[in-house]
Amino acid sequence: MNTIIEGAFKAFELLTSGDSDVFQVMTMTLFVSGTATAISVLLGLPLGLWLALVDFIGKQTLTSLINFGMGLPPVVVGLFVSMFLWRSGPLGNLDLIYTPIAMIVAQTIIAFPIVAGFSFAAIISINPKLRWRLLSMGATQWQANWLLIKEARLGLMAAIMGGFGRVISEVGASMMVGGNIKGQTRVLTTAIVTEVGKGNYDVAMAIAYILLIITYTVIVLLTILQHDKKIL
Repeated sequence: MNTIIEGAFKAFELLTSGDSDVFQVMTMTLFVSGTATAISVLLGLPLGLWLALVDFIGKQTLTSLINFGMGLPPVVVGLFVSMFLWRSGPLGNLDLIYTPIAMIVAQTIIAFPIVAGFSFAAIISINPKLRWRLLSMGATQWQANWLLIKEARLGLMAAIMGGFGRVISEVGASMMVGGNIKGQTRVLTTAIVTEVGKGNYDVAMAIAYILLIITYTVIVLLTILQHDKKIL
């Protein structure tokens, strides 16, 4: 209990003192997780929409693979990405291992199936007759799809929140592909692991509080967008 209380005071001290190391880790966390979430949305939302609206051979198989990817262990993703980016790997000549880009790649792979799967569920839950009704009333394919997205905005924003929440809390893949290098690839989750390894439980708890504050702030902003009908 003392460690929890001390951690809260330590977090306040770190945030108010303008500690450069802490703010660098915070910035790196938001950059990596934010970029990975954005890419996963750009790729996953159209895929979810396409899966929900188009019938084709192998649709059930592809859907099951996406559902499988939603529960894919991050450490496994980190292992595969590392194998590709190691110097002896197929993409080793790009020198991306232990860089923020490698972390973004790994986190995008983790978030992508979550965004795609939740988007698919959000769109397919809408009355299937709605799209045909819109088309029969003269709407173009793009207009009909956009109206469906507006109708499913609650579920689609939940998909974004789910993807972001998964990657900002991820540690295994980030450690493997980023290396947890101070000042370069260290993020809040890996910093917690580092401080625990040193026995600095008060500092680890302080960083944990900072991580929770950042995550909650972003989720609150996304929730506001989710319920703001002017956005879509």
